[in-house]
Amino acid sequence: MITHESPLDVGIVGGGIGGLAAAAFLLQAGIRATVYEQAPELTEVGAGLIIAPNAARLLRRMGSIETFTRTAVKLDTGWEFRRWQDGTVLSSEDLAARCQELFGEETYAAHRADLLDAVKSAVAPESLRLGMKCTALDTSGPRPVLTFENGQTHAHDLVIGADGIHSPVRQHLWGSGSAQFSGLSAFRALVPADVAPEFSKRRAQVLWLGPGRHLVHYPVSSGRYINLVAFAPAGEFRAESWTATATRDEFHAEFAEWDPRIGALINQAERIGRWALLDRPPLTAWSTDRVTLLGDAAHPMFPFFAQGAAQSMEDAAVLALALAANHDDPAAGLQEYERIRLPRTTQIQLASHDRAATNHLPDGAEQLARDERLGSLDPLAANGWIYSYDPSRAFAEQKSSGQATA
Repeated sequence: MITHESPLDVGIVGGGIGGLAAAAFLLQAGIRATVYEQAPELTEVGAGLIIAPNAARLLRRMGSIETFTRTAVKLDTGWEFRRWQDGTVLSSEDLAARCQELFGEETYAAHRADLLDAVKSAVAPESLRLGMKCTALDTSGPRPVLTFENGQTHAHDLVIGADGIHSPVRQHLWGSGSAQFSGLSAFRALVPADVAPEFSKRRAQVLWLGPGRHLVHYPVSSGRYINLVAFAPAGEFRAESWTATATRDEFHAEFAEWDPRIGALINQAERIGRWALLDRPPLTAWSTDRVTLLGDAAHPMFPFFAQGAAQSMEDAAVLALALAANHDDPAAGLQEYERIRLPRTTQIQLASHDRAATNHLPDGAEQLARDERLGSLDPLAANGWIYSYDPSRAFAEQKSSGQATA
């Protein structure tokens, strides 16, 4: 990371994982950054997420890995696929033996709030402004101006929209865009470990595949809870919100014919959330001369590769590198950031989209071929293009390529 002082002053809309990571890496690079978060305090809704080596690498780089690993669960097994009827293991990753060797980092499961706290620990308190709901962005003048619900206005050299899937900054730049209902909805819940079935407590990310549905579970919060998330047909359900809820009976009904162990796990679930998955095509551009997007605001993706948080952190690291290297021409820095990041995030968006169909095949010839293919693959090698990514290397390769063709 380049660490000379820069006169740039960056405003970041959104205090989630991506926005805080952007502030952390910009501040490391000597660039002033202010995060504006609409909530009165930094909290993270939702439940668990997977931190693969590409994300763990960035937590280490921002100095937050020790804070993170106090509560994160290091996984011994990842991407363990099982059959819906009886739990037959179709494929699994041996993380305990090979992850560190292959990628230089481990894979973890964590509660989103614990990851947020870890990233926040790398950001100076004076860089955080809470209770600041952005209501307008004016880019007509020499510096973009943010207007907030409380009447305040703040001008910055650059504005970063890290404001999530319903991003007002993205809407200002590119309009509301097209979003179609995918036909799927997700259930999520936490199960206290002291009442969870024993099979769910392993340090493993387990995916049960079945016709039209799949279900994932893994431990979080130092093993005190089991994170449970499942995908099923949405029917008439249309709420794309982290605060929408479902009943245990609704959740259970979607998986009633599955292996009885799944029903036993669902029966112990605490407050159950449900949200509809909207399908959004990748954007072809993120940036203007003074504004860009990051994380879900730029590339909302289905969660089937467990890479949403990781990709926002990768965005943040590359953005800081690009701006530090182009401090006299920030517009060029934003374009360089986009050139490096957009192809990768588009690839992961499309791969995540395709996995929905693969995971949900009805029983039959295609399903049998998929299961055989899963059994013959080396999952760690197959996912190496995701896990081995290093923003500094990607940035250096882009610079080298640009100089070679200049």
